[in-house]
This record gives sequence, structure tokens and C-alpha cells, in this order.
Amino acid sequence: MFKKILVANRGEIACRVFRTAKKMGIATVAVYSDADARSPHVLMADEAVRLGPAPAAESYLKAELILLAAKETGADCIHPGYGFLSERESFARACAEAGIAFVGPPPNAIAAMGDKIESKKLAKAAGVNVVPGYLGEIADTDEAVRIAADIGFPVMMKASAGGGGKGMRLAWSEQDVRDGFEATRREGLASFGDDRVFIEKFIESPRHIEIQLLGDQHGNIVYLNERECSIQRRHQKVVEEAPSPFVTPQMRRAMGEQAVALARAVGYYSAGTVELIVSGADPTGESFYFLEMNTRLQVEHPVTEEITGLDLVEQMIRIAAGEALSFGQDDVRLDGWSVENRVYAEDPYRGFLPSIGRLVRYAPPETTDSSPLQGRVSITHVVDGAETPADLDARLRGNDGAGEGQIRIRVDDGVAEGGEVSMFYDPMIAKLVTWAPTREAAIDAQVAALDRFTIEGPGTNLHFLSALMQHPRFRSGHITTGFIAEEYPDGFHGAPATPDLLAKLAAIAAVAAHTQVARARQVDGQLGHTLSAPADWVARVDGHDHAVTIRDGAITVDGMELAGAITYPPGARTAYVAGDDPLAVAVAKGRDGFTLAARGASHKVRVLPAHVAPLAAHLIEKVPPDLSKFLIAPMPGLLVRLDVAAGDRVEAGQALAMVEAMKMENILRAEKAGTVASVQAKAGDSLAVDQVILELE
Repeated sequence: MFKKILVANRGEIACRVFRTAKKMGIATVAVYSDADARSPHVLMADEAVRLGPAPAAESYLKAELILLAAKETGADCIHPGYGFLSERESFARACAEAGIAFVGPPPNAIAAMGDKIESKKLAKAAGVNVVPGYLGEIADTDEAVRIAADIGFPVMMKASAGGGGKGMRLAWSEQDVRDGFEATRREGLASFGDDRVFIEKFIESPRHIEIQLLGDQHGNIVYLNERECSIQRRHQKVVEEAPSPFVTPQMRRAMGEQAVALARAVGYYSAGTVELIVSGADPTGESFYFLEMNTRLQVEHPVTEEITGLDLVEQMIRIAAGEALSFGQDDVRLDGWSVENRVYAEDPYRGFLPSIGRLVRYAPPETTDSSPLQGRVSITHVVDGAETPADLDARLRGNDGAGEGQIRIRVDDGVAEGGEVSMFYDPMIAKLVTWAPTREAAIDAQVAALDRFTIEGPGTNLHFLSALMQHPRFRSGHITTGFIAEEYPDGFHGAPATPDLLAKLAAIAAVAAHTQVARARQVDGQLGHTLSAPADWVARVDGHDHAVTIRDGAITVDGMELAGAITYPPGARTAYVAGDDPLAVAVAKGRDGFTLAARGASHKVRVLPAHVAPLAAHLIEKVPPDLSKFLIAPMPGLLVRLDVAAGDRVEAGQALAMVEAMKMENILRAEKAGTVASVQAKAGDSLAVDQVILELE
């Protein structure tokens, strides 16, 4: 077995590998850029080596620096993590030449599967179903238009070396091909150093389902069930689950056997994933087609670990060391259901624009350290009978007991409070994983855990994830890769609140105000007689007033007594509601009330004593300024192109500029017609969020 492992990556995956390595008694080495000098993965490792400046091209992507770090520290193996160097054949070969084991597949398999065009040819030869398309090189836009017309619209244009949702465009018409072909080439070149593009038929009502493979160097290959990854935004996975609610045992076997056949055809070993596009319109389950093979550990691997009980990182290390698999296909378990949500630094209320900055507060759902397989893990219990605040807190936070049928909550992350979400790297902050005996219970556990996930600083998609978990269509399992676009065509504006939730929020606001007033009136030395805090309050939630009375330990909202006690210590960031449907609500104090966040939305609540509330009708509301005449940077990024100059006439919807952020091109358009009065930025400028680019008159 290896003595020392270097992880050629950063953040969450580096921490994940280190946990398993420490369990196996293997010393650990981290590498880092200047931006990551104090990151958790650096602090967690036994040794750490600086690579260079923050940009990945000057640090994590420099294979020669990684190899030098391994030699200097005496590491005898390198784990590449998810991306960066994980799918580069040249890096795997360089490791072998340096006498350092590469924890991953052989170089020839990486080369065969890394090229999307060649991999489809190999898949077809191995008897794997493939999507109709054109796999040759495409010279220019005109040829792309002809090929797309021959295949039949809609078609998908993909960068040959692409992945992670980058370098992909859906075209429904000839004009879409003309508009998107060159952009696809540019994204492929910028992200992967390869501008080749291929075109294939787009499967309607598609589901994205993938098969996890594991093979050793002795010819043994098994499939570890499937993962459903259909909930995507711009082809980037957001939610994953295992197993899939669509896949039958017969489908699972057929998919798994084809995936194994492909792996065997290219001499594959280590962990790998065969991604399939499945027609949700075909109830027979026979319409599944090869998309690509990822020759690395996937971000979503925890859900497979949860239902199989296998540590995939440990298996990869043992395989790299030459060990044979200790189990066969018949030994692979499928136990319960697991769901993973990716927590991203992005603002769903502003079109999911990337968000960067300091993590002023970072508090994931409270967990207890458990096995390295599960990172931070807590087990939640159902508590019978009446609940004290301590009982409720234990139920929502979880405790360290374990038993049949319980719920597991897992957080895989690589950040810490006070750390920085940088513009140089992927915006994923953490992965929230739940396991339960059933799909419904695993989803419910996600909703409760998301309410307890606190992040302040950069914008996050926590509310959006909660909304997804509560959406009736998602819960039914009738999903496609178009789910987000279909269900949120006008963007995300928060999850709808039920009347019961609104009543609870009104009660929490009134309890918080009552608690603060009662405490203020206990201050010594005040003039006059000691006064009691008001018992009657009016809480305005989402424009509707609710009468709340707090008297003799009971709380009534609009005349109905609230079931369950509310716990809110003065100044606390979270309030708890006990009962059959326990609730954790984030509380932020405002000028005349509170901002309460729960169940996928924030609600501004104005709360006033009942005898004061009628006077609020006479207050004048401040009207926000009209910013439509400004073109404002919606995210931090690079101004790649400016399409207009001062004096130009523009129409509503016209493209004005292009901003690149996280290697994705974003076109900024005019909100209304007008004439450009002034330009305040130029191509090549680095823009801050909300920076003015130009002004219209």
C-alpha cells in the first residue's frame, strides 16, 4: 500500500480524499495557489506545497509543478480529484514516467474516452446505444448548418473535449446554429484547449442517468447502480439522486452491462462513469443512449456511496496499488435512497449570476464527525410525544445515534467561515447529501437541512434548492433535463409559501418582537412604572396582516391557536417551531421588523404592536430609483466585448456587451430603447458586480 498521497486539486474533493487517506494510514500532501493558502484542504493535510498564483492555468493546471511537489515531498501516488488534471492523458503518463502511481484509469483509456467524438465511435463498436449524430470534424458554421439540417432539428452542439456544462448549445433552428456554433468553439477552446465541435440529435423529454463503474487491474469490472442527474441548469448538474425513480431493475441491468462492455473494450480500471441520455417519453426504458464516459471520480459520487456502503476513494486507491476488487456484481447493494444538492455561490433571484466574496458566516447543518466515507454526518431521529426546545434542536440538528431506518445528513465541503469564494474557481461551496429508507424521506430531510444551512456573504442557491425539493413535479419523479427551464421560465422568485407557513412566520416575528421588547423593559434605571410587553401584535407578511396574540403561554394567529411551541432566545439567528412539522427559521433584524427565511424563500415581516399598526398606513414608502437607463454588470467578470459606442441608437433587447465569468460568456442586453449617452468601461476591464458599463439617454 502507498505511504504518501498527493491530491492534485483543491477544496472539497481534496478534503474528501484526505479523510479516506487518513483512515487508511496514508500520509497526505496538499498543493495550493496563493488564493488557497489558508484553505481547509491545506490545513487538513500533513504537508502542503505552494504551486503559484491564483489562476488555475498558473497553478493547478501546471502538471510539472504537481509532479515536482510529489517528488519533493516523497509522495508515491497522486489522486487528481474531479477535474483539472484528472482527464489528461499526458498527466497520467507523466506520473508513470516519474515512477509515481496515478490514482485513476490508464492513459490509453483516458485518451479513448476523453475525446467525445472518438468515444462515441468506440461505444458504437462495443455494442453501446449511441445518439444519431455527426462525429467528424466540422470546418465552419456553414457546414454545421448543413449537418444539423441533415440530422433534423433540434440538435445539440458540443465541444469535443467539453464537460461540466461548458461548450454546449441547443439549436432548434438554422439561426440557432449560426448564433451558437462559434460560441461553442470559443468556450471549448477557452475551457479545454480544443475548439472541435460535434453535433448530435437532441432527445426530447430527456433524462440524464449515469452508471457508476469500478474496475481493477485484473479484469474485474462491476457497475454500482445508477444516478439520476436530470435536474440541471445550463447543462450543469444541480441535484443528483440514487437510484433513479425512472429506472427498473431490467433497465439497470441493461445499462450496467453496456457500460461494463464499453469499459472492458478500452481496458478501463479505477472509478469511472458512463453517462446516458434516456428518453422519458419511452415507458419501456429501452431508449437510452451513450453520452460520454467520465474517466474520473464524479462530484455526485456520495449518493452512490450512501446506497452501496462503499468508499469509492478507498477503492480507487486500492486499485491503483494493484489490489483486486474484494466483491463481485452480485455483492453490490442498493440500500435506501440518497439525494445530493450542490450549494453554489450564485444568486437565483438575479438569473443565477455567479457570486463571489467572503463567507462572513458559514454554518452548515450541525453534524458529528463520523467515518471518512461520510465526511460530516449526523443521524436524525423521530421524537415521540411532546418536545422540549432541546428535543427539537436535537431532532433538527441530528445526534450521533445510529439505527434501523434513520436519516443520515452528510455535508461534503472545503470551505470555512471567513474564507473567500474566488472568481478563479468553480462556485460550488458544498454538497448536502441525505440518505433515508425512501425517496420521500430523503427529500424531506433535504428540506429540513437546507433550512438549517446558514451562509452570509456571497449569494447562494439555498432557497432555490429548497424550492426544488418541495416542487410537486420533482417529488413525483416525472422530471427531465428541461425541468428548471420549464418550471421557472420567468426566473426564480422564491418558493411559494403555504398559509400554514405564513401563519408560523407571523407568529415567529411577533414572538421575536415581544421577546426583544420584554428584555428592553427589564433594563434597570428606567423612569416611570415597569411596563409589560404588548400582548397583541400585527405582523404584515407578504402584504397581508396577521393578528397575533401572545398570552399565558399560548400563541394565536388570526384567532387560531398555534400548534407547537416557538423557541427564540433574544438576538438569536434562528427560531424554532416545534410540532408535527418542525421548522427552523433564519431571523435577521430589520428597521421595523424582521427578514425571515425558511422553506425556500425570504419574507420581510413588519411587526408592530396592535395599537400602533394602524398608524403605519400614513407612512410614505420610499420609491426605488429607476436604473433601467444604466447597463450594469450583473456579476464580477471580464468585459470581453462592447458592441456600442457613445451616440449609438439601441433597441430593447439589443446585445450591448459580453461579460465572461467562470469561463462562461454572458451577453448583456438593453432593457429599453435609447441612445448611448456615455460609456464608462472598455473591453478588457475587470468589472465589479453592479458596476456601471454605460448609460442611455
